[in-house]
Amino acid sequence: MSSEYILELTDITKEFPGVKALDNIRLKVRKGTVHALMGENGAGKSTLMKIIFGIYTPDKGTVKFKGEELKLSGSRDALSRGISMIHQELTPVPYMTVAENIFLGREMTLGYGWVNKKKMIDETRKLFDSLQIDIDPTAKMFELSIANMQMVEIAAAISHNADLIIMDEPTSAITDKEVEQLFRIIASLKEKGVTIIYISHKMDEIFRICDDITVFRDGRFIATRPAAELNQESLIQMMVGREIKQVFHKDEVEIGEVLLSVKQLTRNGKFRDISFEVRSGEILGIAGLMGAGRTEVIESIFGIYPPDSGEIYVKGKKVNIKTTRDAIKQKIGLLTEDRKITGAFLPLSVRDNMIMSSIDNYLNKFGFLKSKLVNDMCSAFVERLSIKTPNLSQKIVNLSGGNQQKVLLAKWLLNNPDILILDEPTRGIDVGAKSEIHKLMSRLAQTGKAIIMISSELPEILGMSDRIVVMHEGAKKGELIRAEASQEKIMELAFS
Repeated sequence: MSSEYILELTDITKEFPGVKALDNIRLKVRKGTVHALMGENGAGKSTLMKIIFGIYTPDKGTVKFKGEELKLSGSRDALSRGISMIHQELTPVPYMTVAENIFLGREMTLGYGWVNKKKMIDETRKLFDSLQIDIDPTAKMFELSIANMQMVEIAAAISHNADLIIMDEPTSAITDKEVEQLFRIIASLKEKGVTIIYISHKMDEIFRICDDITVFRDGRFIATRPAAELNQESLIQMMVGREIKQVFHKDEVEIGEVLLSVKQLTRNGKFRDISFEVRSGEILGIAGLMGAGRTEVIESIFGIYPPDSGEIYVKGKKVNIKTTRDAIKQKIGLLTEDRKITGAFLPLSVRDNMIMSSIDNYLNKFGFLKSKLVNDMCSAFVERLSIKTPNLSQKIVNLSGGNQQKVLLAKWLLNNPDILILDEPTRGIDVGAKSEIHKLMSRLAQTGKAIIMISSELPEILGMSDRIVVMHEGAKKGELIRAEASQEKIMELAFS
């Protein structure tokens, strides 16, 4: 291949019902480099990658790979041509083993259709050893943590020995230690001449490992620049078309009465003796390393997995929350950690997702939905939260991650909760959408709601919290007020 570019896209256009996802996009990727693709959610990044990987067919435009025009019949075709992809959404087959997931669709056989499980396990061990991944190839996928599932997905993509690997948010669910491991793998792949297209909303990662950066905005190509010519401020301005002066929009709010109090909450094997309270107008941050038990605590408060012991008080009154319905009756809302799996009903419309937790409020005496009232309420929240959707009937799966998150927030706000729990509220969404979510959190606190926010991003914890509870291995290790909190103090408690 004489050209320095392994991949060249020209005038790529793709439309979905009511949405022009890509508008005459162009992209050139140099061989043997790490090329970042940046833009707000809805900019068209993942759609374009799915075209390169053969999942979508463009309505218009050409794709050239290694100097030849590429017309793919599907992802298997892409793999056979030397293109593999790590998807943003994990897609494991949960009751199959790690090795079976690695070789899914290309199983090793003994002949006569019999699968050679031993060879697949041995080859998976060799692959994991080469990548320094410590996961049992014989474990079932459902037994793994989200972080280990992500590492299996990364290993599977690399195992195809592709010339081009697309990595769509590969670090969204892994720990700092595993991120370092991934960066070592990427450096090793670069040395072998492999090209990486890297999508991430984490600026520090982009500037650390990427050679070139391409920015999209609203489905259009904005520019491609060497990473060395940009900084975080200039990159954000290119992405959003405006300057974001304050990513963490935190207003001073008068703190009121205690709305939620938990005392010595324990769930055997998950967490123990957890006590804290959150007040009206307050944002309480819960920090800690992955596996610290943060999500498990709020799942117990919300009745998903009731605690084995301890007490929960709402507005000073002891309550018995055994189910999520009990929690909703106590005016508690929960935005879950994974909007794809436990948050959104992806095949349903924006409207249906919005009214899911409050549908009883919109039924007439005969049990029929008050359609006009529902449409009016949902339309009001679309406007209030600046949700980008062509209409309320649009399937939520067709929205960007940031807009999906806003729909799920609207779902709980329609129920008018007093206590709102947000588990990783800005994970996997772009800097502009993050800023909007943070402004919304501040506005909700101003109206007197108590907010509990779990976040793995320390700048977010420090920027948005009035108080911070730090957990480690299922135990509360300390509590910091906003004025005394620092990254160093949080990490010291998180590792103690």
